[in-house]
Amino acid sequence: MVFRGTITDAPDFDPTADAEALYNAMKGIGSDKDAILDLVTSRSNAQRQEVIAAYKCSFGQDLIDDLKYELTGKFERLIVSLMRTPAYHDAKEIHDAIKGTGTNERCLIEVLASRNNTQMHAMVAAYKDAYGSDMEEDIIMDTSGHFKKMLVVLLQGTRDESGVVDADLVEQDAQDLYAAGEEQWGTDEAKFIMILGNRSVTHLHMVFDAYEKIAETTIEDSIKSELSGDFERLMLAVVQCIRSVPMFFAKRLYKSMKGLGTADNTLIRIMISRSEIDMLDIRECFRLIYEKSLYNMIKDDTSGDYKRTLLNLCGGDDDLAGEFFPEAAQIAYKMWELSSMTKVQLRPTVRPAPNFDPAADAQALRKAMKGFGTDEDAIIDIVAQRSNAQRQEIRQAFKSLLGRDLMKDLKSELSKNLERLIIGLMLTPAEFDAKMMRKAMEGAGTDEHALIEILVTRSNEEIHAMNAAYQDGYKKSLEEAIQSDTSGHFCRILVSLVQGAREEGPADVERANADAQELADACNAESDDMEMKFMSILCTRSFPHLRRVFQEFVRRSNKDIEQIIKKEMSGDVKNAFYAIVRSVKNQPSYFADRLYKAMKGLGTDDRALIRIMVSRSEIDLFNVRKEFKETQDTSLHEFIQGDTSGDYRKTLLVLCGGED
Repeated sequence: MVFRGTITDAPDFDPTADAEALYNAMKGIGSDKDAILDLVTSRSNAQRQEVIAAYKCSFGQDLIDDLKYELTGKFERLIVSLMRTPAYHDAKEIHDAIKGTGTNERCLIEVLASRNNTQMHAMVAAYKDAYGSDMEEDIIMDTSGHFKKMLVVLLQGTRDESGVVDADLVEQDAQDLYAAGEEQWGTDEAKFIMILGNRSVTHLHMVFDAYEKIAETTIEDSIKSELSGDFERLMLAVVQCIRSVPMFFAKRLYKSMKGLGTADNTLIRIMISRSEIDMLDIRECFRLIYEKSLYNMIKDDTSGDYKRTLLNLCGGDDDLAGEFFPEAAQIAYKMWELSSMTKVQLRPTVRPAPNFDPAADAQALRKAMKGFGTDEDAIIDIVAQRSNAQRQEIRQAFKSLLGRDLMKDLKSELSKNLERLIIGLMLTPAEFDAKMMRKAMEGAGTDEHALIEILVTRSNEEIHAMNAAYQDGYKKSLEEAIQSDTSGHFCRILVSLVQGAREEGPADVERANADAQELADACNAESDDMEMKFMSILCTRSFPHLRRVFQEFVRRSNKDIEQIIKKEMSGDVKNAFYAIVRSVKNQPSYFADRLYKAMKGLGTDDRALIRIMVSRSEIDLFNVRKEFKETQDTSLHEFIQGDTSGDYRKTLLVLCGGED
């Protein structure tokens, strides 16, 4: 194994001199924290063990006890953890995760999904030595179901590491996984556990490729649709570690620092455990997916001696280099390859109601709005649990039976966000999109993000229907409205998209190669020429074709299209092209990100929240939910619950369709 750590053996190492330096840094009043952190982070773990032994010989004291006494808080936790051997550090993390009330399942998942056989055996032995009990027994006592079974399988440390691959077994395993999940009602979890818990990394890479050909979806998407809860999270972590351990840890590090507050235990655990193994690769993956260096994220999210120690472990700022890495480019290539091979099964959260009776629904809605007060619960139960086509029948029945306009009645009875949401659900998709485009452009200021989101994600057919609805509703063409409200290259991009003339159909390999070369050449052109060339390809080619173009672009330029857009472009043009790329790669993930941004921080962008929940509920909101859970480590249901209130929240949660 080639180690790509940031911490290596210090040259001219003298453990006795180091022990003396640490003793001097701690004696007297106060301690020299800079001397401690600089010394500890510039020695390998093996060298630190020698320093501990030399300290006891020279001063008759326990170095770890002295460090605990002198240091405090997160800095103390970090330095003391660096002084433990990797096996004892892992053992302590597992012990802390299961002791007391409640279990830290995420810690169990992270550690057990990512360690190799040797590390696993050493950790189990260290646990027995440190705590006098059996790790397997303690985990069994603290977990349950399929989650427990998979943890126990991983804990054995018996994954095949021979590197020998049997082509027939690859096909058999792929077929067995397909039969255990996608092909049947219910899931044969035991088959997933046996194959993912025991086969070699090389073998499983080939199984995943074979699986995609059979199922026309990735193993990750199958796991998301077939499994749930901690077991789903564990199996996804195993698959991610099979694909790329550094990528798995890059995502875990990002989640530990994003948003309010920092998950310091996770941050400390990963920075220590990977500093001598693959921290350089983790840094590259981090920059690839988040367009920001790990170094800068740590710098922005931590402080004091704790920050300095973490930055030493990180080992350098990749943003300063401004270059893209071959290893990261290879991962980007594979990501596009997966994206181009996968047919995602889109799953809605709102479906047509069975035993539908539009006349009865119309009468029930009238009753809910008659007299003093309004029965909001009755309105929500009907409107949010009917398909859009059924709602149109209710509108018609309301007028035919009662001679009244349902939309006017709803507007007069409801208010604020609940009214906006219910009215949005009652409009046809085309009317709703037209209204959202109008709202994004009316008054002072323009909501460019809304314009981008709608035009990038709608099909040609949906755009044509929206254009007709806009003309009908506002007596002006949508194209004219865009031209009077935007300018420059951004205006041109929107006008191109609003034609609804994007090519449809599969990738043309030869043309994709030519397109990729044109994009690569355009990166060296003047800014205006570059943007025009990007527009001519990104706004007109089919999504399957663009996946192939972006994959080929990586091969030809050793750069990723997302990073080029982020680095070379700015403002609304950058946002529009970036949205196209994100949508081409994984549209549910794009919407999950938009929902997160609509609710995070102070205040909620209710218009964006309503727009996405309404427009995706009958298309792919289930997929969006799954992506939200994976990227944010919390469910969309939970996020909505914490960010909204009253009947508005109740309606959104019905549309959301469940807790993940």
